[in-house]
Order: sequence, then C-alpha cells, then structure tokens
Amino acid sequence: MQTYGIRWVTLENLEEAKMALTQIGSDPAGIAHMAGKAIGRGIKLEQVPLWVAHILKQEMLSVGGDAAVHRNVIINKIEATDVMLLGTVRQLGQLSSKILAQPFGLKKIGHDLKQLLAALDAPQTRILKCRGTQLELGQSTLVMGILNVTPDSFSDGGRYYSVESAITQAKHMVEEGADILDIGAESTRPQHEEVSAEEEWRRLEPVLKALLQHVTVPISIDTYKASVAAKALEAGAHMMNDVWGLQKDPDMARVVGEYQAPVIVMHNQTGTNYHHLMGDILTFLRKSIELAEAHGLSGDQIIVDPGIGFGKTTEQNLEVMARLAEFRTLGHPILLGTSRKSFIGKTLDQTVDQRLEGTLTTSVLGVAAGVDFIRVHDVQANCRAVQMADAIVRGQRGAHYVGA
Repeated sequence: MQTYGIRWVTLENLEEAKMALTQIGSDPAGIAHMAGKAIGRGIKLEQVPLWVAHILKQEMLSVGGDAAVHRNVIINKIEATDVMLLGTVRQLGQLSSKILAQPFGLKKIGHDLKQLLAALDAPQTRILKCRGTQLELGQSTLVMGILNVTPDSFSDGGRYYSVESAITQAKHMVEEGADILDIGAESTRPQHEEVSAEEEWRRLEPVLKALLQHVTVPISIDTYKASVAAKALEAGAHMMNDVWGLQKDPDMARVVGEYQAPVIVMHNQTGTNYHHLMGDILTFLRKSIELAEAHGLSGDQIIVDPGIGFGKTTEQNLEVMARLAEFRTLGHPILLGTSRKSFIGKTLDQTVDQRLEGTLTTSVLGVAAGVDFIRVHDVQANCRAVQMADAIVRGQRGAHYVGA
C-alpha cells in the first residue's frame, strides 16, 4: 500500500507557518487566512492523491481545523498534492478517528496519524535490554562516549590506537559519566580511506575483548559491515551503530536481527542534494526501520540518528538541528551525534580542538528537542550540560503551581 511520508512539521510562529504553506503552493489569500491555525500542530503528508486531499480538507474543516493543499486542487488540475493538516492535537485526534472508518488509503492515514500523535507525547521511563545488560530510557538523556581505535579519525586519530591507551580512555569516560561506549575501528570522516573488514576487525577485536573485561557499561560497535558486526556480537558486544542505516551492507539487518541487538540507524547519503531535506531524511530512516523490523527488531531496539555531518552542508546541518523534534514522529529513540563536527567549526570559525562550547550547545538543544542519546568525545562536560538541561526539560512543567 502506498504511503505518503506523513510527519510532524515544527511551526512555532506565523512566519514559519506562512513559509510552509507557500512551499506547498497554497493561494496567497488562503495563506493569510490559514497561517494562524497552524500554531498548534502542522502534520504534513506528501504526494497525496487528489481525491484523498479533497476528503482530508473536508474532514479537517468539519472538526474545526483546516488543510492546506496546492492551489490547483480546487480545479482538479493536478493528480497529487502535499497536504498540511492544521489544527490542535484534539482536532487532529478527531480527524484520525473519523478517517479510520473510511476505506482505501484513508484508513492507513488515520492509523499513522494516531501513531504520530502518540509519539509526540512525553516519553515514559522504560528499559532497553542490550544483550545481557540494560539501559533506562526516558528518565534522562544518556551519554555515549566515543572511542576511536583508528589512526585517522578527524578528532583524535591515533590517540587511542593501542589496546592499553584505549582501555585507559574507556575507563576514564565511564568515570566521567558515560552510560555507553561506542567503539569505531574505521574512520568515517570526510575523504576517509575505507579499510577492509579484516583490517577493521583486526583493530577492533583486542580492544573489544579487553573492554568487556574492564567496563560494565554497554558497548556499541560503530560499523556498517555485517561480517564485522557478526564477529563483534559473537564476542559479546551489546549494540550496533550503523552510519548507513542498514542500507550499505545487505546482510547487516539480518545480523542484528539474529543477535537481537539494538541498532542505531543513521541517515547518510552521497552528496548534498535533496528534494525536501527533512522529508528525504525521514524517508531514508523509515526504510532503515522497516529493514530492522523485517528481521525481528522493534520499538526501542531501533534508535534513529539524523546523521549530522553526513551528506549535508553546514546550512543543512543547522536546519536539521533546528528541527530535531520532528524525528520524534518516527516513534523510536533518537541519538544525536554532533561532537566537534565541522559544521560547528565552520559556524564558529574554530578548529577541532576549539569546538567544545559549540558541541555543548547542540547537546542542550538535543535535550530540549527530546533526544534520548548524545554521542560525544568530551564526556564530563557534556554530562554536566545535559544533566542541567534534563532538570529543566524533563521536569514536570506546572507541577509546583499553586493557585485557584
């Protein structure tokens, strides 16, 4: 059955609402009339058939909301249009209930809309089982410490290349508050040199086996190669982190499924051309989620990563950062990895070793947007930043209000 790329679009002021409606192609007079209705929730569906668009428009109007469509829908001059559903959460919930009872693709839209609205609620505390160990999600933002056992990582290449130095650094990060460690044995920096699966495992094996004896936090393996993932999981690794979202190596999804290992699926692409930046990224991640689900993973076992710094310009990275909360519509935990990346350096005109403040800013913004993990080099500083942000963002708003 066809899907329409349904997602939540962040609209926090009239200017953003007008811009979003203009991009759809709505009539200027209609934009002026509808923009104020968008300050609630804007739910976007992409390339909806004309007859579905007409029904969605009618049903939204019937519950007191509205639906923006292309200006040519009214004269039936186009076959499909993007649709922006504009209304309060209550109105959107009423719409989902009404169209669930209707045939064809409308029932699927109603189901997806209900799921999407549920995903926007405050997350509940729950346990993520990680092959013999576990992580608590929803209570606080978890910090993943980066351990590169490569000679050419962009930030710390070669510093932790030996087993002894890697173990020392891993213990140090755990002492500083890391909830999980992520070990990478192949650099993924721009213009990096790819290494064979054999070489990657040669670098990784002694460090992984030693760490499993010396640290108690879960260990994630940063690889997109199925053969490396299988050996690491067999050795006792707890989680996989695939920078190609299970879409580079066709056996990767099968491997994580066989071991029932939680997996981080990151958006990535070659080049920086997009039709719709957020729409394209979410479409990629939905495919990754489907691959993981097809091999037996579900729910919190699938963690999504927007892929900051991969296949994106500085301006695109900044836009994704500004719209992080939209990834909550996928209904899975979110990991944010911005540590020391070039978009921070280009924005602040700072070298790699001068990007801590920029990284901390992005980490705090991630907490505000509802991410579940941050992946960082500087563990202690980021732990302190997110602890403070959690105290503000994850607190019960209004819980201490006293009034009539």
